[in-house]
Amino acid sequence: MNLQVRDFAIVDQIDIEFESGMTVLTGETGAGKSILVDSLGLVLGERGSAQLVRNGARRAEFAAEFDVSALPAVAAWLEEQALDLDDECLLRRVINADGRSRAFINGNSVPISQLKAIGELLLDIHGQHFHQSLGKPAIQRDLLDHFGGLLDQRADLATRYIEWRSLAERLEELTSAEADRASRLDLLSFQLQELESLGLAAGEVDELNAERQKLQNSGKLAEGVATALDEIFDSDTGNANSLVADALRAIEALAEIDEALGPAVEMLNGAGIQLTEAADSLRRYSDTLDMDPARRDWVEERLDAIQTISRKHRVSSEELPDLAERLRTEHDDLSHAEERGKELEEQANAARDAFLKLARKLSRARAKAAAAFQDAVTQAMHGLGMPGGEFRVSLEALSEDAARPWGLDRVEFLISANPGQPAQSLAKIASGGELSRMSLAIQVIASDGSAIPTMVFDEVDSGVGGGVAEMVGRRLQELGANRQVLCVTHLPQVASLADQHFRISKVSDGKSTRTRVHPLGKDERTEELARMLGGVEITRKTLEHAAEMLAGARKKRA
Repeated sequence: MNLQVRDFAIVDQIDIEFESGMTVLTGETGAGKSILVDSLGLVLGERGSAQLVRNGARRAEFAAEFDVSALPAVAAWLEEQALDLDDECLLRRVINADGRSRAFINGNSVPISQLKAIGELLLDIHGQHFHQSLGKPAIQRDLLDHFGGLLDQRADLATRYIEWRSLAERLEELTSAEADRASRLDLLSFQLQELESLGLAAGEVDELNAERQKLQNSGKLAEGVATALDEIFDSDTGNANSLVADALRAIEALAEIDEALGPAVEMLNGAGIQLTEAADSLRRYSDTLDMDPARRDWVEERLDAIQTISRKHRVSSEELPDLAERLRTEHDDLSHAEERGKELEEQANAARDAFLKLARKLSRARAKAAAAFQDAVTQAMHGLGMPGGEFRVSLEALSEDAARPWGLDRVEFLISANPGQPAQSLAKIASGGELSRMSLAIQVIASDGSAIPTMVFDEVDSGVGGGVAEMVGRRLQELGANRQVLCVTHLPQVASLADQHFRISKVSDGKSTRTRVHPLGKDERTEELARMLGGVEITRKTLEHAAEMLAGARKKRA
C-alpha cells in the first residue's frame, strides 16, 4: 500500500510506501503518529471537516493505492461498480478549506459511501480507545459474528425480520381499523365515486393545457398561417414558389451549356418541392384550428374541475390517477377485511416461521463460533501476561417476543483475570491494564479470522510493558506473516519485531511546524529503539541493549 498526504493538520507532504509484513510507526508524543492513521481513515470515507486543512492551504488531499491482484472480493466489487483498473485500486479524498469534500476511486468521482464500502474490504483500523467500547453488547455481538463469518447470515436474517414485522404491522393496522371500518368505507366510496366521475386519464392534463393554449391563440395562429401561405404560395405576384420556379427555368437553360450548374438545378428543384410540401402542411394545420368559443369554455371548465379535486386531496393533478388506485386498493382491503385478514395472518405467520428457523440456525452457528472464539482469546490472554485468565462468551436465548433483526441471542463477554475468580462482565473489570490487554487479545483473534488484507493498530498496546510487550509484538508479527500490519507503538519490544520501521518527527523553523516521516535503516533503528528505551539521554549501554533486541528479533524471524 502507498499512502500520500498533502496539507493535513501539521503535515505538508508525506509519501509512504508500506511493504508487506509488520510495519511500526514510532516517535515522540505529539509528533503526529496518529495523524497517519487518521489520514487512512479519511481516505476510506471517515467524516472530515475544514479544520483538518493545514493553515494557509486551499485543500487537504489524501490518496492510498492498493494492489488488488490477490484480492478477488475487492476486484469483483470494483468490476461490479464499473470502477476497475487493471490490478490497482487508487482511492483519493479531497477536503477543501470551505469544508466541501470529494471522493474518487481509480480517477472516478464517487459518493463517500462507496469509499466506505471499498474501505471495509481493504483495511481495518483498531484504535487505542477500542477497549472503551468493548463493553457495549452491539460491539461484542459484531466481534463474535465477524470471527465466526456470520455477518452475511445475519444480514439475511435481518431481511427476514423486516418482512415479518412489515406483514405483522399491516395485519395490526387492518385489525385496529375494524372499529371504524364502516365510516371509512363510506368516505372511500364517496371519494372514489368523485374521482371516477371525473374520469381523468393519464396525460390528459398536459393535453388539455396544450389545447387551451392553442384555443386562446387560435386567431393569432390562423392569421400567421395565412400570411405564411400567402408569402410562399398563394400571392398572385412575388410568392416564394414562383420566384424559385423562375430561377429554375433560367438556370436549367444555362446548365445545358455548363454542367457545373447541375447541382444548383437540383437544389432549386428540391426547394420548389419543399415549398409545395410546406404549403400543404400549413393548409392542413389551418383546417385543424378550432375557434369555437364553446369548446374553449369546456376546456376551461374541465381544467378547473381537475384543479378543484386536486386541491381537495392535496395532490397534484398528475397524481390523481395514482390516488384513485390507492383508494381503490384500500376500499378493496376493507371490503374484504375478513378474507384479507386471514391472508395477511397466514403470510405473517409464514414470515415469522421463516425468521425463527433462520434465527435458530444462526444461534447454533453462534454457539459453535463462541466456543472457538473463547478458546482462542483465552490462549491469547495467556500469552499477554494473564496466564490464569479465562475468557468466556455467554449466549442467552431470547424469547420470540424479544426477537431482533440480529436474532434470538444476547451476547455478553465475560472474563476471569485470575484463577479461582468467577467470570464477570467486561464492564465490571476494574483494572485498565487488564482491559487493555483483553481488548488487544480480542482484536488480534478477531483480525486473525478476517479476510481484510491490511490491519492498523493505533497504540492498542498502551498499558502493557516488559515481557508482555514482547508477547504483544510477537502476536502482531504473526498477523503480519499473512497480511500487512501497521502499528503505532511506544514500546521498543514491539518495534524491534517489525519488518519495516518509520520514525515520525515534528520539525519547526520558528514560524511553522511540520510532521516528517523517515524510513529507518539498521543503525537508525538501533538509535530509535535506544531512545524508546532510555528517554532523553542515550547511553552506550542503552544502544547495546537496543542492538541486542534487534538481533534477537532477527533470530526469531529466521
